[in-house]
Amino acid sequence: MTYREADLHRLTMVPVGERRNKLDPSLLAATPAADRSFAAFLQSLPDVLAARDLRAVIAGVAAAARAGRGVVLLVGGHVVKVGVGPLVRMLIARGVVTHIALNGAAAIHDFELAAFGGTSEDVEAGLADGSFGMAEETGAEMNAAVAAAARAGQGMGEGLAGALASRTPLPGREASVLLAAHEHAVPVTVHAAIGAEIIHQHPSADGAALGATSHRDFRRLAGSLPALDQGGAVLNLGSAVVLPEVFLKALTIARNLDSGRPTHFLAADFDMQRHYRPRMNVVQRPTRAGGTGYMLTGHHELMLPLLVWGVLEVLGEG
Repeated sequence: MTYREADLHRLTMVPVGERRNKLDPSLLAATPAADRSFAAFLQSLPDVLAARDLRAVIAGVAAAARAGRGVVLLVGGHVVKVGVGPLVRMLIARGVVTHIALNGAAAIHDFELAAFGGTSEDVEAGLADGSFGMAEETGAEMNAAVAAAARAGQGMGEGLAGALASRTPLPGREASVLLAAHEHAVPVTVHAAIGAEIIHQHPSADGAALGATSHRDFRRLAGSLPALDQGGAVLNLGSAVVLPEVFLKALTIARNLDSGRPTHFLAADFDMQRHYRPRMNVVQRPTRAGGTGYMLTGHHELMLPLLVWGVLEVLGEG
């Protein structure tokens, strides 16, 4: 057998000075010396890849808030489970957020934390003996609130937030996103997936009430999206399927009713791993008509504090 070898001596080499580099000294990380502020920390990050994108999202959200444009948060359950709810509350209290959309898991964890002072059970242990998701008070109180909301012509988010606001005691009041939205008159919607949430296991679950209130919240989300036009921001925080799908359909309604608007907004996905639906339904497809999209990958308990503190720092409230 005959082997042929490439003759490296015949290669055409180029001067390194003529090569275009992706990294140069202006982009390198720096260690804050005297200045130990959060702003200095952000500036110390290397100006590449995710660090650059994080700063762009922070700047975009802050710019949207300053301009009075819409800032919509799509919040998944794990965000609440890892203790980031109080930071979402800060954005609500500072007037940054114009709409909060929760999936069913986020609403349940938030309600339990506010009403009972704790949430997030051991799924595997409870599954073994059939006790997973069988908490009596959670199902009874949340289903009662949903049924009352249906009778009153309210959405699920409005009904759950109102139920918490009128409940005593509230050991987790300062952690609740639902309550913060209620207290600061920010629309809050809950988007249910029938059979996917523990309160649907409870005997008091009313499918008609769940459907009516969640569908009203779908229409309310669609009604909030026009505020994204020309400079708003939508952030998907940890919902892999439900909220990206709901957002895409709500955006279709908004554009159908307003000649293709909203466009030219910032869209970003924050999650621990990259998923198809957030990438396509939040980040890419909605911004092709104009806008910018970002995907930032990392643990919520690390990435979201960086985001929130960064936005508040830019707005002068850090």
